[in-house]
Amino acid sequence: MILGLSAGFHDAGATLIDNQGNILFAGHAERYSGIKNDPNLNDALIEDACSYGEPKHIAWYERHWLKRTRQLYSGEWRKALDFSTTPQRIIRKHNLWAPITSYGHHQCHAAAGFQTSPFDSAKVIVVDAIGEWDTVSVWNAWYDDLGHPQYDKLWSQQYPHSVGLYYSAITKYVGLKPMEDEYILMGMAAYGKPYLTAYEENLKLWNSDVDVEMADNLHAGLDEEYFAGTGLTEYDIAAGAQAVTEQILCNLASKWCGMGENLVLMGGVALNCVANAKIRKQVRDMWIMPNPGDCGSSLGAAALHYGKKLDWQGPYLGHDMKGQYPVDAIIGELMSNKIAGVATGRAEFGPRALGTRSLLADPRGADIKDRVNAIKRRQEFRPFAPMVLEEHFTENFSNLTNDTNPYMQSTYICKKPELYPAIVHKDGTSRVQTVGKNDHPGVRALLEKWYFMTGCPMLLNTSLNIKGEPMVNNRSDADRFEQRYGVKVCS
Repeated sequence: MILGLSAGFHDAGATLIDNQGNILFAGHAERYSGIKNDPNLNDALIEDACSYGEPKHIAWYERHWLKRTRQLYSGEWRKALDFSTTPQRIIRKHNLWAPITSYGHHQCHAAAGFQTSPFDSAKVIVVDAIGEWDTVSVWNAWYDDLGHPQYDKLWSQQYPHSVGLYYSAITKYVGLKPMEDEYILMGMAAYGKPYLTAYEENLKLWNSDVDVEMADNLHAGLDEEYFAGTGLTEYDIAAGAQAVTEQILCNLASKWCGMGENLVLMGGVALNCVANAKIRKQVRDMWIMPNPGDCGSSLGAAALHYGKKLDWQGPYLGHDMKGQYPVDAIIGELMSNKIAGVATGRAEFGPRALGTRSLLADPRGADIKDRVNAIKRRQEFRPFAPMVLEEHFTENFSNLTNDTNPYMQSTYICKKPELYPAIVHKDGTSRVQTVGKNDHPGVRALLEKWYFMTGCPMLLNTSLNIKGEPMVNNRSDADRFEQRYGVKVCS
């Protein structure tokens, strides 16, 4: 057994794999502590992971001594010299005594993607806020004759020049929480007008092909008055940040990976589903592991230590609530109240609810979006996503590349916005989750029965969580959600 761990920066996680490449468990620390994007491991997470087997080796997701040199460079002296945060001290605190091996941050991202992908060879592009020093890296990945993955690093960009830090700085500037609310900034962008004509002057960012250089270090964010006097609204600023990010990512894909090659895209920036939709059109095929950020690097570290292709069976790898998928109970709630919660089986590994920790609704009602927004206590401009039967995907959404999207990783133009107003964003797009016959059997059975009874092949699907908290993890969390919001949670 190999236990992969990531912790100390953002969204800690743990992954356990066996010596056959089976992923036995993969989960987020936040789901156990209740602290959103919790950077720290906790005993409950470790105990849940180790209930599937005793780890004989521990793989850590970064080279912490190299990271400390960057912290010294950036003036983070206290962090750099705090030796209570070494992997050994963090790990031993949780009563884990197996040998420890550390791997590079960006290579862990790359491995989490490539070794779960369906590809035998691919270009891997990793884009995040920051690793030890790298902020963007490009890899050539393949398996040798013995089935061992090989990673050849072709190019990288280093701190402080970072697309991820730039996007986070804009997130903070418009009043959102950096390293957490970037997905909200992405939703805001549809309501603004991008200002690319002024981007050299106003963004302190220059882009020549794929090299991105910041005039200032944006690690601490932008000055409060930075956009003062420009006449730009917060939505315009969001639109500009989104447009610049899309341009840079598309440039990367175009330079390093063409239509004849497979692309694995990883790192926190790979959660930008609007950009992903544009990148997807530039390559032969694309894979993004459903948890491409730092928590997912717990899987990447374990994958590197295992040293072969993993047996990827899907993202339902977290805490197990047991029980059969409650299809009839959910249908009953949807028929009577139009909205239902579901918390059952194993939790999704990744930031997106994919049917086992979800708040579901009939997407056809004109008032549904407002009702779900009221339950979620969130901004009205933010979009909701649909889960749709795979065979009804192309009749309802544009799909130029004829792909499927079981993990909500790209947006598509909705062809029938008048029929499904609750799942269509301001720009006419939807972040679609396709559900095929080989995907989660319970979610598939639910959609099939819903379609049989209503003629509607989709449901609105958003995360089941109390505002400001992570997704529901267990029955106790589900009971709290019911009591707080008055919505039945079926399990």
